[in-house]
Amino acid sequence: MFSAYGKYRRMLAGRLWRQLDRCTKYAWQQRFVRITISAAGDTLILMKIFVTGTEGYIGAVLAPRLLAEGYELIGFDSGYYRAGLLLTNPHYIERQPELIMGDIRKITPDMLEGVDAVVHLAELSNDPLGESNPDVTYDINHKGSVILAQAAKKAGVKRFVYTSSCSVYGVADEDIVDERSAVNPQTAYADCKVKVERDVAELGDESFTVVFLRNATAYGISPRMRFDIVLNNLCGLAWTTGKIAMTSDGSPWRPIVHIEDICNAISACLAAPAEAIDRKVFNVGASDENYRIREIAEIVKDVFPECEVTFGPSGGDNRSYRVSFDRIHSELPGFRCDWTARQGAQQLRQLFERIQMTADDFNAPAYTRLKCLRYLIETGQIDEDYYWAA
Repeated sequence: MFSAYGKYRRMLAGRLWRQLDRCTKYAWQQRFVRITISAAGDTLILMKIFVTGTEGYIGAVLAPRLLAEGYELIGFDSGYYRAGLLLTNPHYIERQPELIMGDIRKITPDMLEGVDAVVHLAELSNDPLGESNPDVTYDINHKGSVILAQAAKKAGVKRFVYTSSCSVYGVADEDIVDERSAVNPQTAYADCKVKVERDVAELGDESFTVVFLRNATAYGISPRMRFDIVLNNLCGLAWTTGKIAMTSDGSPWRPIVHIEDICNAISACLAAPAEAIDRKVFNVGASDENYRIREIAEIVKDVFPECEVTFGPSGGDNRSYRVSFDRIHSELPGFRCDWTARQGAQQLRQLFERIQMTADDFNAPAYTRLKCLRYLIETGQIDEDYYWAA
């Protein structure tokens, strides 16, 4: 309920209230979120959110967006990827949260006191990186995530949003998989996602709402850019080399989703009534955004027509899955997908033109997760367990 008092505060509150989106207004009216007015009397503040990974690819886009929506935000990050800043667009960097540098393996309940919800993004973030050191992957992605959830529940946090991955489906036995389908993880990264979903779901109860977002493979621009994910990588190759040389025939299926649409899902989970999301899994994406890898390459070719695309023999990576996203569109209030792969490729081309991106930019370790961590280890900045050196 508003903490406003006095005629002026009520008038100001009304003006600010009209600026909120319909989903947020509904959430407040149903008492799903807490809204107050700032001490200065000029800002509506929604609930207090603790977001891990705010210096990463998704977090660097999500954090300023949640701040703009009126949430009070605390960011938490290991700092592995802070050397990479591809663009300094004020749209992304004007609003920044309070930031705590740390390791999720060391999270304690006192760090989460007064927090209403946790959004957990911070993990070792793709299959090649996970396979390079499976033991550390399990230590951070599985054990660290469960430690965070346990600490959140003990601290009285009411909501826990976990970003999982459609990679849990691995090699699918069905033509199209959905949230009820069997998981078949093929990598340490995907297996950790399955284990976190299982263990955190057990913590859920009437006072601790947990929800799992199985994101399709992300794409799109971020200040903390990544070029080791498929659409971003192919667009970067097209721009810097004029050639995409596939090492396979590109037949495996992948669903892809824009980073802004992932943020849409997270925002919707923060505003949704508990009963709409509690202990539910949502695939995040759109059903018509399932593509064969070769189809993604062909979209990139259309947007970068000067680029040459070639394909190799079949085999290699056996992961292939087409995913249904019907549940999230029908059951998560306020969610929508705004982007297509073609629009994403066009957005990336516009960015490359604007910043005059070079091959050195594209190949910089900071924009490829495995390269970045190997560099930090080789230079003695982090140890073999990925703790920062003293």
